Amino acid sequence: MGYHYVVIGAGRQGVAAGYDLARHGDAERITLVDCHAQAAHGGAERLNRLLGRSVAEARVGDASQPETLAPLLREADGLLSAAPYRFNLGLAHLAIATKTSMVDLGGHTGIVREEIALDREAKRAGVALVPDCGMGPGMNVTLALAAMDLLDEPEEVRIYDGGLPENPMPPWNYALLFSAEGLVNEYEGEAYFLRGGKVTPIPALEELEEVEIPPLGTLEAFVTSGGLSTMPWTYEGKLRVLENKTLRYPGHCGLLRGLRALGLFGREPIPVGKSAVVPRDLLIALLERALADPEVRDVCLIHVRARGRKAGRPAEARVTLVDRYDPGTGFRAMEKLTGWHAAIVLALAVRGEIPPGATPIERALSGTRFLALAPSRGWRVEAFLAPAASDEKP
Repeated sequence: MGYHYVVIGAGRQGVAAGYDLARHGDAERITLVDCHAQAAHGGAERLNRLLGRSVAEARVGDASQPETLAPLLREADGLLSAAPYRFNLGLAHLAIATKTSMVDLGGHTGIVREEIALDREAKRAGVALVPDCGMGPGMNVTLALAAMDLLDEPEEVRIYDGGLPENPMPPWNYALLFSAEGLVNEYEGEAYFLRGGKVTPIPALEELEEVEIPPLGTLEAFVTSGGLSTMPWTYEGKLRVLENKTLRYPGHCGLLRGLRALGLFGREPIPVGKSAVVPRDLLIALLERALADPEVRDVCLIHVRARGRKAGRPAEARVTLVDRYDPGTGFRAMEKLTGWHAAIVLALAVRGEIPPGATPIERALSGTRFLALAPSRGWRVEAFLAPAASDEKP
């Protein structure tokens, strides 16, 4: 007997998640829910065509009105939210009320921490709730755990990740691989790192550096918000350094800093002629128009450098995963790393491998468990451990 999964959001990552649930999650039925009927039906038809069986069905529904989805969730085993992050807290309350295990793609650390605060209610309902799955936050945290496992005493962990077009086009050298709203959300606000063992806020678009990471060569890395989710609080006092930076082709960060200096990240309306315009809304619309490319082929990279001690001596562990667009399924690398990671966690939850309660991703999925599941999805994770001088900079 298989499981019934509900996926809310029939866009790129939601459909990719449904595909993985059907192939690896013992899915008997997958209900794709979207407020746009065309997206829901198109996603279900695509899944059934790719899978060669009738497992997916479409449903029109609105994540902003979660109570209307209650009848559907009462008959489901698991819920995966690929909806915008602002809907996830309401969906988490609904999942608890309907006794349905849930994961989401997160995107806002404050909301995620509110979801984690529902731990007692989730335990009482007997369901697992795991927010902030996906590529980052999500898989980047999982691979950081894998790197830490290679050391006896991990002390410093630095994560670099990003999704990039295989063929960058100036001036942006970037293509929109997920929602423009989510992208802008990453470029504003603060990230939370560990510095000196303490949780420390770091402004987005700061601490720019160049890194050399094969096979893409020289990239730039800088701070974006939300990439580590709750991990800094979990490892406060246990690690000296924990940070995550986003990777882009050189020059991208400078363009974003210019947009910020113009005030285009602002949320307060400004007069333009006889109208009032919210700069951030305008920026999102312009990025959607300039960077959306339905034909783009992408490459995604997660690279972790963990320093500490092994057998009493200084050592450095490095873990790297590179994934690319798949012409066979038409899934982009970003869709696979995001949707499939969330699907892995949800399948573990409905099978009872993640206990009831609200669990942060760094406690829900270990690096060792993920490495065992990666090959069946075509992912090759490179990992090595080498001696490191105690005074050597990473």
